[in-house]
Formats: sequence, structure tokens, C-alpha cells
Amino acid sequence: MTRGATAKGRQPNGASSIFHGKDGRWHGYVTVGTKDDGTPDRRHISRKTRPDVTKAVRELERQRDKGAVRKAGQNWTLETWLVHWVENIAAPNVSENTIDGYRVAVYHHLIPGLGAHRLEKLEPEHLERFYKKMQDNGSAAGTAHQSHRTVRTALNEAVRRAHLTVNPATIAKGPRVEEEEVEPYSVEEVQRLLAEAHKHRNTARWVIALALGLRQGEVLGMQWSDVDFELDVIRVRRGRLRPRYQHGCGDRCGRKPGFCPQKINTRRETKSVKSRAGQRPIGVPGELMELLRQHKEKQERERKRARDLWTEKGYVFTSPTGEPLNPNTDFHKWKDLLKAAEVRDGRLHDARHTAATVLLILGVSDAVVDAIMGWEPGKSARMRRRYQHLTSRVLKDTADKIGGLLWGTDMTQSFAGAVTSGASRSPVPAELMVYVACLGERRVPFLHREHADEVVAQWGEDWPDHTAEVEGWDRGRWEHESPGGMRAIRERMPERAVVFHFRAVFLPGGQRQAAALPEEWSVPAWEFETDSYTDRPAAWRTVRRPGPVQEVEAQGRGTDKEAVEAAFAEACSQAVDRAQNPGKYGDTDEW
Repeated sequence: MTRGATAKGRQPNGASSIFHGKDGRWHGYVTVGTKDDGTPDRRHISRKTRPDVTKAVRELERQRDKGAVRKAGQNWTLETWLVHWVENIAAPNVSENTIDGYRVAVYHHLIPGLGAHRLEKLEPEHLERFYKKMQDNGSAAGTAHQSHRTVRTALNEAVRRAHLTVNPATIAKGPRVEEEEVEPYSVEEVQRLLAEAHKHRNTARWVIALALGLRQGEVLGMQWSDVDFELDVIRVRRGRLRPRYQHGCGDRCGRKPGFCPQKINTRRETKSVKSRAGQRPIGVPGELMELLRQHKEKQERERKRARDLWTEKGYVFTSPTGEPLNPNTDFHKWKDLLKAAEVRDGRLHDARHTAATVLLILGVSDAVVDAIMGWEPGKSARMRRRYQHLTSRVLKDTADKIGGLLWGTDMTQSFAGAVTSGASRSPVPAELMVYVACLGERRVPFLHREHADEVVAQWGEDWPDHTAEVEGWDRGRWEHESPGGMRAIRERMPERAVVFHFRAVFLPGGQRQAAALPEEWSVPAWEFETDSYTDRPAAWRTVRRPGPVQEVEAQGRGTDKEAVEAAFAEACSQAVDRAQNPGKYGDTDEW
């Protein structure tokens, strides 16, 4: 076919053409799409023979039909594409910390090492030789792997925009990173750290890290509005960002921006946590809540001392003038704490590993662990493998369970007795039995039968309308079939106390509504009923009840009758004010 074909033999618009040129070579043109200006994107191919050019044209047509033809336009080098990607594509769409990592990889490693390559000419072998050179020159495997992940992400975007047909970074083997096994701190080491933390400022900051496993940014970004002292709950909503400074002196001081006397922070202080799983409520032990109360009182004294120097931003952990703590300063304080407590050196993030391992030792269910640690359900199994470490205590407990099942003393004796006397005995050794006190709908396991019997007897006296009995279960059945899954088996008699309750309902005008129950009454409570009762002297709250009437209810409970009576008066006072001024308490938008 020649370019001068007759009308009868003319190819339709957009069809490929092959012809013999005046230069003696064979030429082909293939339409692969449309350019940005709307004209057809015709690609030229030249070969010495017709079979060669025909083969090349057919191959380009196949690539076009698969959508694998590189887009026409700017001839990118790796340098020009990486700069465009990191500044114009990635920067507006990722977090500040992520873009910092991208820029280090792009400007300090990838551009100096590979930037001159034409984008379409970059091969996997170029990347693999570059990673090896980085490590030969002293870079850590993790640094080289970060460069690999960055270039892979950047070139994935180039493929998506048809500037590339294949991403060579997905073919290249990334540097192998040996993940070091983290050794979490032992219970004894944690206790020494907590004892030492009481001698330092911001004591509760370190207790939260070791007990709850919050990330550094989550702790430093916490505000008092996130702490619910009534429900003993902390809500994780935001994270503290590392500051990024620039000169405020016009670069005349001769120092780095972070040390400039007039430095200016160009980055926001906090950002919302990165996922829905990260935004989570966490139940807090009573001892830690008491520490937070004491910390708030100390902060109030610091505020009074600072006077006009204090900057009120609502953060829980601050500098002596109210500013949020700098993550770098916080890290050095952690190192000082380790030295003072004479505990081995470790990362601040190791405290998070420690908290996760404690949850493993306690046998906390996976779903609860995910909620406390802030892990996404789809990624939680991998994160648990990474953070929950099989310590010697976990391994010892597992070994004891296996040994007790296979070589328990009573089991061995039963085998011996069966041989000598032919007597049959229970296949479950006595120490593997659990005595379950069935108290209405509640199941409480005991190691000793007499404890279960005593609880059942006392429960029957307290609640004559509820059934109470003892059942014997083997441990395997309890751990796998009990309501709520595996729970701690009690080895002692639980304590019993009397808890005082009060309740009062107020109408919108503040008038007291007659209630069927008395203002105050007492009920027996056992220590295993922590989800329903309290060991505080008194605690109270007011709530607006749902419904058209919009009543306000005052509620409270405690173990000290006089404290509960005082709390009742205080709660009723707030309930009246809340009933008369709903906007003041956020019950309406008007205030």
C-alpha cells in the first residue's frame, strides 16, 4: 500500500498505513489516540524491509488495543518527573510527615543517583544497581528501601497517566530489610519506669505510653476536651506534628532555621488521626485517671505562675508556658527517664510494643486489642504479629498448659491406678477443672469449689429472685465455650461491698419530677461487677433524656454514703441549671 492509493483502495480514517519511501526504507504510521490539542496521535515506524515494518506496526496496534502505549507529550527524565510528582501531585494529597519522607528520598538519593535517565528507558537493573550502591556508600538498608518505595509510588502514577507503560520499580527487587525483633520491657522494668516517672514533670505522659500504648503524636496532641473524667475514657482524635521552622530574621543569624532566635513554625500543630480505627475511645484505669486529675491541678498552678506568658491551647501535656510539647524534646525526656530508672536503652515506640504485649499476656481478645491500639480490622492480624511479642512469660504459660494437659500429676496417677486396680477415673485432672458460679445470666469461674459455693450462697441471700448454682467445667470448655470467651479464673474469694445510688429527674423548667424509686438506695456489689458498679467514694453526672419532654436526669453512685449525699446535692443543682439553660451544656444550638 502506498500513500497515493486510489479512492477505491483508501484506508478509513484512523487506520494504520505502510508505504515505501523515497529514502528506500519502509515506513508505517499507527493512530494510537488523540493529542491534547485534539489532533490524532499518529506514531511513525521505519524499517529496512516490508515484513519488518509490518511486524512493528502490528505490535504497536496490539499495544494500543491493550492501552499500553506511552502518552505523547513531554519527554520526561526521571528527575523532571520526580520533581513534578513530589511537588504537584503528592504534596497536596499526603500528610506532612509523608511528604517529608518523599522529599528526602527524591532530592537526596533518587535524583543524584538516577535523575538523568529518560523515563521510558529506565530499567529494573538500573534501580537494583542504585540500591546496592547506596548501601555500599553507607546508607542503611531501610534508607535504600524507602527510596525503592518512593520511586515505585512515583512511577505508578506515571503509568496511571500513560507516561509509562510498565513500572520498572515493581519488577526490581527492593533492598532486603531485616526487621529487628523488639524486646518489650518486662513488668519489672515497667514498674521501675513508673516509679521514676513520679519524680519528673508530666508524670502521666509516660504512664499513658506504657499502660495504653498510645503513639507519641497521639499523646502530645491530646487535649483536655478528650479526657472524660466521669466515664474514665480518653478519646484519641488528633496527633501532634513535628514542627518545621524557617528563619524569621531573614537568614541573617547564620544558624539552622530550628535554632534561629526568631524562628517561625510553618506547620500546623496537629492533624486528625489517619484512620477511623485511629479515632477511638480507650478505657483508662482508675489509677491513671487519678494521675491525670493531679496533673491538671499542677498545670493550673503553672498557669498562675506564668501569668501573661501562658498560652492557653487546651493541651494536656505542655511546656511551662502552655505550648504543646515538641516531639524532639519529648524523645530526649524519654531517654533521660530510661537512664534515671537504670533501664536498658530503647526507642520511645518500644513502650507501644510493651503495652501490646501486656494485652497478650492478659489474654485480651483480638477485637479489644485492635480497638485499644487503633488498628484497622483488615490490617490488625499483621500488626498484632508485629507488636505482640512472645515473651518468656507467654511461652512459659503456654508450656505449662501443654504440660498440665499431657503430663498432669493426677493424669499420671490415674493411668498408674488403672493398670494396677483397673479402676476408672475422670480423664480431666483436678487442677484442670473450673468451678463456675452461675449467678443469673452471669458466669464467674473459680479455681476452688468452696469459693464458688460461698459466692452462690451469698448471692442467693442478696437476690432471692435470681437463680444461683455451681457447675463444674474443664478449662478447655471454659476458655472456648464460655460467654465472652476466655476470662481470668479466680483463685480467691471476691470482696463484697454496699454501693449507694441516687437518681432524680427534672422537667425543662427545673421542677423535680416525682420518681417511682427513692432518691437514694443501696445495693450489694461484688468486685467482679466493675462494669456496673464503682469503687469510688462518689461519682455523678447529669444527662438529657431523649424524647419530646427533654427531661434532665441526675445520676450518681459510690461506696461512701456521706460523699454520695453531697454528690446528690451537687448533681441536682447542675441538673436544674441544665434544665433551665440547655444551650449552656450543648443540648441545643442556642447559647
